[in-house]
Amino acid sequence: MRYLHRFAAIAALVPLLAVTADPAAAVPRGSGDWPTWQGDLRGSRHNPDERRITPATVGSLKLKWAFAYPDSEMPAKSQPAVVDGVVYVGGPDGVFYALDARTGATRWTFATSSVDPAAGVGFVLDGPTVVDGRVFFGDSRGYVYALDARTGRVRWARDTETHPAGIHTSSPLHYDGKIYIGASSGENTGGADYPCCTFRGHIDALDARTGAVVWRYYTVPEPRRVGTWPSGAARFEPSGAGVWSSPVIDPRTGTLYVGTGQNYTGSAGDFDSLLALDARTGAARWKQQVTDADTWRALCNEPDAAGYCPGLADGTALDYDIGATPNLFRAGGRTMVGVGQKSGVYHVFDAATGAVSWRRQLSEPFPSGGISGIQWGSSYDGQRLYVATWFADPGTLFALNPADGALLWQTPNPADGCTTGGSAAFPDVCALAHTPAVTTSPGLVYEGSQDGKMRIYSARTGEVRWQFDTVREFAGVNGLTGFGGGVSGNGGAVVSNGMVYVQVGYYPTYASPHGHVLLAFGL
Repeated sequence: MRYLHRFAAIAALVPLLAVTADPAAAVPRGSGDWPTWQGDLRGSRHNPDERRITPATVGSLKLKWAFAYPDSEMPAKSQPAVVDGVVYVGGPDGVFYALDARTGATRWTFATSSVDPAAGVGFVLDGPTVVDGRVFFGDSRGYVYALDARTGRVRWARDTETHPAGIHTSSPLHYDGKIYIGASSGENTGGADYPCCTFRGHIDALDARTGAVVWRYYTVPEPRRVGTWPSGAARFEPSGAGVWSSPVIDPRTGTLYVGTGQNYTGSAGDFDSLLALDARTGAARWKQQVTDADTWRALCNEPDAAGYCPGLADGTALDYDIGATPNLFRAGGRTMVGVGQKSGVYHVFDAATGAVSWRRQLSEPFPSGGISGIQWGSSYDGQRLYVATWFADPGTLFALNPADGALLWQTPNPADGCTTGGSAAFPDVCALAHTPAVTTSPGLVYEGSQDGKMRIYSARTGEVRWQFDTVREFAGVNGLTGFGGGVSGNGGAVVSNGMVYVQVGYYPTYASPHGHVLLAFGL
C-alpha cells in the first residue's frame, strides 16, 4: 500500500565590473568531471574546466551514442553525474546505471527493488553525487543509497521517510562527511476522499559513512486534525512545504541554503522560503519567506474545488514554491545567494544576513499551478547569472548582472520550435517552454525545451549556436529503441570532458511505444 500510494502520487506530478569570480566555489574536479547535480558546492551549474566545447567548436557537436530505457510511465528525471570516465544515472525504470562515458556501454546496474522488495520499485528522480568512490542518490520510496562507484555494491541504504508519500526529488550534496538531501511528497495529489494532509517537508544531514541521520530540519509544525473535508475525510493542518530542490553550501561559513515548497493545508511554517541553516547542526541562521500565503493541492484545479481549496476564495492557492536550487556568488564585494521561484521572480539576498539585495520579475505569474516561472535551477559562470522560464508564453532564457539584476540579454524559445522537426507532429503536446535547469561552460549556455530541441547559446549575446531535435527514434547502444521528446526537467545538461549528456522524456510526454533516452554528444 505504501508503494502504491507513492507511485500514484508521483505519476500525478507529473557585467559586470562589480562582479568577481569566486575561486572557492568549485568542488575539486578531475579532468572536467561533473560529480554532483549542483556542479559544485555553491550551485553554479558551471564547468570552468571544459576546454574542448567552446564557442568556436560547439557547431561541430554530434550525437555519439544513445542509451534507451525500457518503456515506462515515469519521466526521465535523474540528471547524470560524470566521474573518471563513467556516467552515473537513474533510469525511469527503477534501475540505476553506470555507463562508459565515451561509448554508453553498461558497466553495472543496480535495481532499487533489491533493497526492501516488499516496498516495491523505487524510482530515481534525483541526480547522484559521486565522491570518494561512492555514489549517493535517493528514490521515490524515501530511501537514500550509497553504492560502491566501481561495482555498484550497496554500502548502505537508509529509509529516511516515516510518511508513506515521502519521496526524494532533491539531489544529495556531500560536504564535511555528511550527505544533505531534502524530502518532499506527492501527498497533495490525493482525491476528495483522502485525509489531507500530514506530510512535513524536511532537509536531512546523513552520515556519509553509515547513512545515520545526524540532524533533521522540519519545515512545518506537526499537523493536527482540525475537522473534516466536505467528503467527510479527516482534515489536518498545517502540512506540506516539501523540499523539492537541491541544497548548496558556502564552505567558508558552513551555511547550507535550500528552498521550500507551498503548504498543502493550513498556512504555517517555512513554506515558499529560502532557508539558511548551520550545516553542522541544522539550526536556522536566517529565513526569507517570499510569499505571504500559499496553500495549494491538486484539487485546487478541479471543478467545485472551493470546499477542498480554501485559498481559492482569498487568492492564496498559488503553488509558487521554490523548486529551484540556489546560486551562491560574489557581487559588490559581498557573498550573495539567489534563487528562482515559480512565480517568475529571481530573488537575491545577502548570504550572511538574508537582507534583500534585489529581485527581478522574469515572467508573469500563473496562479494556481505555478508553471510559468523558474522551475529547477539557474547557472552562474563567474560573470553572469543565467535563468530560464518554463510555460511563460514563450519560455525565455535570460542573462542577468549579478550585482543588480540588470537584464543583459534575453532569448525567447524560438518561435518555430513546435512547427519544425519531430514536434510538429505533436501540436497538442509541444510547447515553447524551457523545462530544465540551466548549465554553462566558458562562453556557452545549455538549455533544452519542451519542443524537443536541445540548444546551446552564446553566453555573451544569447544567440543560438547549436540545436539538436530529439523528437525521433534512437537506436540505443544497449539494444533497445528509444524515443525523444521534451528535454528533461529535475536537472539539465551535463558538460564534462568534451561531452554533453542530456536526459530526454519529461511531462508532457510525446506518445511513443518506446522508452525515454539518455543522449551523449561530442566533437
